[in-house]
Amino acid sequence: MKKIILSSLVVLGLSSAAYAQTALDFTTVDGDVSGGVSLVEAQVAWPDLTAEAFAAADVDGNGELSAEEYAALTAAAAAPAS
Repeated sequence: MKKIILSSLVVLGLSSAAYAQTALDFTTVDGDVSGGVSLVEAQVAWPDLTAEAFAAADVDGNGELSAEEYAALTAAAAAPAS
């Protein structure tokens, strides 16, 4: 199920080309050093990121991405589209 959701992120607006241009690690994107990446912070790294794609990556639904959720999002964005 996670693979399907994460794969859909690519379809929802994240492309590998966009990721390659703005490859940022979790610590860099977490601008307020809260330990989570908000939608606004994520959109700084990926301006094309939609709220729907962010929500799909936010597995626990707390409104921000943990380091693990962020890693899954970046992995999905970097994976070649099939």
